[in-house]
Amino acid sequence: MPSKKSFLAEQSALHFQVSGLTAGVDEAGRGPLAGPVVAAAVILDDLNPIFGLNDSKKLTAKRREALFDEIRARALCFAIAEATVQEIDQLNILQATMLAMKRAVEALRLPPKLVLVDGNRLPTLAVRAEAIVQGDALVPAISAASILAKVHRDRLCAEMHLRYPAYGFDQHKGYGTAQHLAALQTHGPADCHRMTFAPVARSVR
Repeated sequence: MPSKKSFLAEQSALHFQVSGLTAGVDEAGRGPLAGPVVAAAVILDDLNPIFGLNDSKKLTAKRREALFDEIRARALCFAIAEATVQEIDQLNILQATMLAMKRAVEALRLPPKLVLVDGNRLPTLAVRAEAIVQGDALVPAISAASILAKVHRDRLCAEMHLRYPAYGFDQHKGYGTAQHLAALQTHGPADCHRMTFAPVARSVR
């Protein structure tokens, strides 16, 4: 049984093929000042390919919505998970993101043999994993995960806008735009804001 240290080192860079199912993982919402961070994990069906997958940021909102439904219908399995605003403030945004990714992988109906994660950091998982910089543009399963995470979080922002219309979450999706910062100065933070993020902390009266 390998030690935790050696297991994590083995995760860091794989130079061999792993037989079995492969899951792609990505997140949405690390940078915004409000709302949860969202992660998705997707195992695609090689016999039922989905065309047009790409980094979610390179797609229009309409195309993302269409692909969101197609991925959910045609992937072998998928899972979407969150880390809450409270967890972000308690753990920090990086650790909360890793937690959301771990939850997404563990929620998959089919267990993967390999997990490919967008970026240069890995959550602690019980399966082999590899971090791939710009993986959301290079690996279809990661692209699919980025789309699920982005659309899910955008829908959460639409819900936040209904609860807190003064902040304009439907437009800036929680990012620190001039509009959002002005609303924070006028109204102070709502309970959906990340209190440990500097612009939010400065707005506390």
